[in-house]
Amino acid sequence: MREKARARDGTTVETMTMDEFRMDMLASVAAAGLARTLVEQRLIKWGLRHVADDTHLITAELVANAVVATPGQKIHFRISRDASGLLIEVWDSSNEVPRPKPLMELDLDSLDLSEEGFDQNGGWGLPIIQALSQDCAYTPSPGGGKTVWARVKA
Repeated sequence: MREKARARDGTTVETMTMDEFRMDMLASVAAAGLARTLVEQRLIKWGLRHVADDTHLITAELVANAVVATPGQKIHFRISRDASGLLIEVWDSSNEVPRPKPLMELDLDSLDLSEEGFDQNGGWGLPIIQALSQDCAYTPSPGGGKTVWARVKA
């Protein structure tokens, strides 16, 4: 059974089955928070609150990366469950390949804590996703863009 709803801001929410949730959203600063909120409700419904912390962080990082790659454009978010666990997917229209930052030990010397560079210590989203997920990768889309996904054992 397929259900669709359109919010006032034009956002489309589509639920395909009881085991899947899809949503198109604008790549904006609010997108990651919205996705986390929707994931929270879905995890409660599925009885999977025990994986909420990791799932929220993975969701937020995937969506935030899509926002950075395609600001102001449409992105597609999907979470589904099966016997293997949860699959979190985010599509964006950028063809740029996700590249994780090389792992290194962080200390006060490697962090730039000056006021000018304080907010330039990002880029750790993909290593975080790799650490928290059972598997993660990206899939180029035939029509352009890519889907970045992560699997969480439930």
